[in-house]
Amino acid sequence: MQFPDDDNGKMLAAMAEAGIDLTKELDVDFFLVFDDQRDAETALEELTNSDLEGELELNLNDELGKWEIIVCLNMVPEYDTLVEQEVMLNDFAAEFGGMTDGWGVMQHQDGDDEFMDDDDHDHVHGEHCNH
Repeated sequence: MQFPDDDNGKMLAAMAEAGIDLTKELDVDFFLVFDDQRDAETALEELTNSDLEGELELNLNDELGKWEIIVCLNMVPEYDTLVEQEVMLNDFAAEFGGMTDGWGVMQHQDGDDEFMDDDDHDHVHGEHCNH
């Protein structure tokens, strides 16, 4: 499989090399970060009331010192779909003073055990990512 030479393409290539079947649906986590807890909570409420079909989680990321919403979407990890989802979520987060900070796939999905690092997840790093 060929992937574009950018962060998303490199992540997909690494996943494919690790034996992950990229033609099947996976739980993909998109990370949205906010400086202000109130902004994050407002964004979370808006996402909860939207037609977005996925799981949502809000927590304080101690490493970043920022509030993080994890949007977990079950989807086939195709390059164009990932980019489209990331752009949409970044535009959404920007309305609340936030931004996207990459995406990742959690450990313990079929075929990905060897791919993940000690943190139990890996994600494409955004331009402002401090992970």
